[in-house]
Amino acid sequence: MNNSKLYIALVGLPARGKSTIANRLKDNLRKDGIRVGIFNNGDLRRRLTDKSTSHPEFYSPDNTEGTATREHLAMINIRRAREYLSRDGQVAVLDATHASGQRRRKLSGLLDDHPVLFIECINENDEILKASVFRKITMSEFSHLSPEAAIDSFNRRIRYYQAIYSPLGDERNFVRLDSLHNKILKEEITDKIPFYDRIRDFLVTDTVKNLFLVRHGETYFNLENRIGGDSELTETGWVQAAAIAEHFSTMKVPFIFTSTKKRTQQTSVPIKAAQEDCETISLKEFDEIDGGICECMSYEEIRDKLPEIYAARKKDKYDYMYPEGEGYATMKERIYTGIKKALYLSGTADRIMIIGHRGVNRMIMAHFLYRRQEDVPYIYVPQNKFYHVVATQDRKLLQLKPFKSMR
Repeated sequence: MNNSKLYIALVGLPARGKSTIANRLKDNLRKDGIRVGIFNNGDLRRRLTDKSTSHPEFYSPDNTEGTATREHLAMINIRRAREYLSRDGQVAVLDATHASGQRRRKLSGLLDDHPVLFIECINENDEILKASVFRKITMSEFSHLSPEAAIDSFNRRIRYYQAIYSPLGDERNFVRLDSLHNKILKEEITDKIPFYDRIRDFLVTDTVKNLFLVRHGETYFNLENRIGGDSELTETGWVQAAAIAEHFSTMKVPFIFTSTKKRTQQTSVPIKAAQEDCETISLKEFDEIDGGICECMSYEEIRDKLPEIYAARKKDKYDYMYPEGEGYATMKERIYTGIKKALYLSGTADRIMIIGHRGVNRMIMAHFLYRRQEDVPYIYVPQNKFYHVVATQDRKLLQLKPFKSMR
């Protein structure tokens, strides 16, 4: 057996991030000069069959015709993957559900010339799954259905796969991966797996090729030095948003993530309008620090009316928590979750933008680049500049850049 070549078989229910993992694996391994091919059963089905495969009954285990068609397509890709490694290919990635133990045993038997590594993608976050399904139904195979009917169809497809699904556990070489949090839940490696250190490191690494981290435009609360609330943009804030839109108008940004607050959503409006194909997603995880009893107060009001709170927060700004609210330390977990959601939902996009708040953006930067926690609440986050963040296995970058028309 030639151990310089490898099959990777992805496992998981639909909309669990398998194709994103497959494409990112390809991109990362190719950087090391490793030749990688992806064999996606869904792509093959869409090329070789008609729209009837969008109907959920096609995926029913009781549908003998549908089962035979899916089996035929799987065999085509297994054969192509084997042929790819018989030539100059080094890693063949089989991207499919591989839901049953029976299917995986058959695959292992047919691909006996090189090791097989199974990677199971697991994600049960309801919000993420709903967003993933919504993105799936934008594919052409659902174009003849209304959005509601397409969502229902895809969810029924998932339930059919659930009926035959069994998690990894008996395979010789496998990794069970929380694909939202990049966390390995279980692994078993029996054989010598080529490139495994590189693959494992990738699986647990947050990867963002280009993140543009923007603070919302000026608000009425900014003018009054008030914290929190849900203030709208001022005229200057709208000018700043337009400047951001102009700056990125010649650059494709397919995903913009905002908080649920008006000021971030308003800032996104002209940016999205300047993009040809751009999706805006609001995540509550990117909402600004909850000021509790101090919400909507100015810092001067807090100092004069609640001096004990003002003094305590000044003493330890990172760990201090507003009464009935939160602080930087308690916000850390939800910001972390928001980052994970943004990276998951953006898939393989080369560029994404997060329009956040001053405190939120400080925590996002601290996640990607080391900062002592006591210094995090003082990271500079202006409204006329943005941070460009790159975080991959091979490169870490943070640059503060001005918007072209605001230099």
